[in-house]
Amino acid sequence: MPTEILMPALSPTMEEGTLAKWLVKEGDTVSSGDLLAEIETDKATMEFEAVDEGIVGKILIPEGTEGVKVNTAIAILLEDGESADDIAAAPAKTPEAAPAADAGNEAAAPAASEAPAPAPAPAAPVKADGGRIFASPLARRIAAQKGLDLAQITGSGPHGRIVKADVEGATATATPTAPAAAAAAPATAPAAASGPSADMVARMYEGREYEEIQLDGMRKTIAARLGEAKQTIPHFYLRRDIKLDALLKFRSQLNKQLEGRGVKLSVNDFIIKAVANALQQVPACNAVWAGDRVLQLKPSDVAVAVAIEGGLFTPVLQDADMKSLSALSTEMKDLAARARERKLAPHEYQGGTFAISNLGMFGIDNFDAIVNPPHAGILAVGTGVKKPVVGDDGELTVATVMSVTMSVDHRVIDGALGAELLKAIVDNLENPMVMLA
Repeated sequence: MPTEILMPALSPTMEEGTLAKWLVKEGDTVSSGDLLAEIETDKATMEFEAVDEGIVGKILIPEGTEGVKVNTAIAILLEDGESADDIAAAPAKTPEAAPAADAGNEAAAPAASEAPAPAPAPAAPVKADGGRIFASPLARRIAAQKGLDLAQITGSGPHGRIVKADVEGATATATPTAPAAAAAAPATAPAAASGPSADMVARMYEGREYEEIQLDGMRKTIAARLGEAKQTIPHFYLRRDIKLDALLKFRSQLNKQLEGRGVKLSVNDFIIKAVANALQQVPACNAVWAGDRVLQLKPSDVAVAVAIEGGLFTPVLQDADMKSLSALSTEMKDLAARARERKLAPHEYQGGTFAISNLGMFGIDNFDAIVNPPHAGILAVGTGVKKPVVGDDGELTVATVMSVTMSVDHRVIDGALGAELLKAIVDNLENPMVMLA
């Protein structure tokens, strides 16, 4: 009996992806473990393996197709002795990334032509302003069964995603009738206006030469998650200047001793270690927001922003407080290199409680970073510059000073507690030898 090959979920939060490339063609014989295709998520391109053996009878989704939903049939696998004639009149092509604007009858037509399948999760819901609500397929299915409005539920999953636990504990509210909903629309319209539409913006620049760049999965995810973060997380900001002279001298000494091992420590390695230790010194800050609760972690898992072409990754260094500076340096270089090649596995960029974003190498003095949920904070690091300072003896002297800004989620960390964490980070960096004690 022909078997459907389904679009896989390559990470716990993946709901759709791009079928970047087929590694097989119709008629090919495959065995369990053979590579079938390359799937592009919002963060990485990963290879998809066959779990059954058979013959590729029909490819349903062509390579290069974007927005293919998880569990969508992408190909048909035939058993020995079967032929293309055995494929039921069926799924010539399952719906994938149909434009949202083509609703109405065109949306109903593909649904009617689908082969019978187990009850799928309801389509991804949208907010009043048309923005997408991030929810797992199981959460959407449970919400539909209970008559819940996902727009009224706060997600506790990664990046505010609504998960099973959120909807299981929720109570359905009265669903307004169509007339009532229509009547309420004008009242919600002002809040829904998040900016001019794409067509309106294009008309503004009519007659001017420009290139239209389509958003890839990563850019869409960055826009959605950070837009949501800036609107829903109550940020506050703490700023400090850090004198780096002792650290730079200590770093120079260590690098001379590590030269034979091929290890060269960067200032960023010290910052990672300082943050990791500080999270142990102020454990109440080593926490994440989880919707209706705070999860306080024991290990220091520190995320570090890495710029790549078209976006960024935040690979996570787990147990950073337990690792030496040289181990952190080696691991960070490996993660950064694979991030730029989009070769990180999901577990390498998910998790963590606190992040670091360093733009000092670009000569930026200071900036404010956006908290990446569910993290409780992020440290924005500027460049080190020589400035006149008053020394401990009261005399005017010159020191290398680095400006940092810590953005904090006020739901998790209050002002005084955040100040305590930042002080610990500053003390660790200004007294670097203490970090090795």
